[in-house]
Amino acid sequence: MMDMNSESLAMRACRALGFERLAWSLRRLHVPADPNALVLEVGSGGNPYPRANVLLDAYEETRERHWVPLVADRPTVLGFVEKLPFKDKAFDFVIASHVLEHSRDPAAFIGELQRVGRAGYIETPDALMESLYPYPDHRLEVTVRDQTLVVRKKAAWKNDPQIAEYFEAKATPEFRGCLVPDHPFEFHVRYYWSERIPLRIVNPETLLADEGPPANPTSGAAPPPGSIGLREKLRGASRRWLSQRARNATLDLAALLACPNCRQGVEKQDSCYACKACGKSYPIRNGIPVFIV
Repeated sequence: MMDMNSESLAMRACRALGFERLAWSLRRLHVPADPNALVLEVGSGGNPYPRANVLLDAYEETRERHWVPLVADRPTVLGFVEKLPFKDKAFDFVIASHVLEHSRDPAAFIGELQRVGRAGYIETPDALMESLYPYPDHRLEVTVRDQTLVVRKKAAWKNDPQIAEYFEAKATPEFRGCLVPDHPFEFHVRYYWSERIPLRIVNPETLLADEGPPANPTSGAAPPPGSIGLREKLRGASRRWLSQRARNATLDLAALLACPNCRQGVEKQDSCYACKACGKSYPIRNGIPVFIV
């Protein structure tokens, strides 16, 4: 079904010529799946991959993606990755870009990706980057060793406050402004998988702590309405041009959905999706089904 090469020919050419930033941008166009494959993106947020056919995110608005508005330009569902509202093996390929590190339950997160998909792609900041420049909303440090995802739970959003403070005082401008943008592949995890995802959680007993201000992911102030910049407009235009718009418009979303409570099929009604097996119903809000238990 797919070529699991981690880089496209265009990406490899750019890297050979020293154009790392351009190669990094092109990675979003490299989804090694057959054109007929059905692709899900979880944590799609405000800039989904063009190749994704179905989108899932947990929030319509959230500080965790810096208040970027949710894009729902194709079949979209609200739900959590740890309890995906889809049937087993409903998708050929699943994209999870910059969302695993937000999870409170990495084992459930990975288990659900394997349950609903046959293959996929995971991208996160590397554990080194997360240690030196931690994010308040990130709960995990992720890296790869021997083809295995290695996850460390963060007991606090700054695991080593002293090192983070030293680094912030001395090196943050150069790190964020030059080093990471010029060498993005070295500071991020890019992980392709097929059928199964080898996972090792080094400290499963650790309790996650929310210490990043503010703790509530929907608190704070949203940007003023209508404040969409040129960059976002260009992204939207490129998505419309590169996505499978005609196919996406005809997808039968109900045939893919399942109750996240009991994993049985659901039936679309006037204003909700209902599960006959367990009796739960899930509202449709602004045209988007909300599958949050």
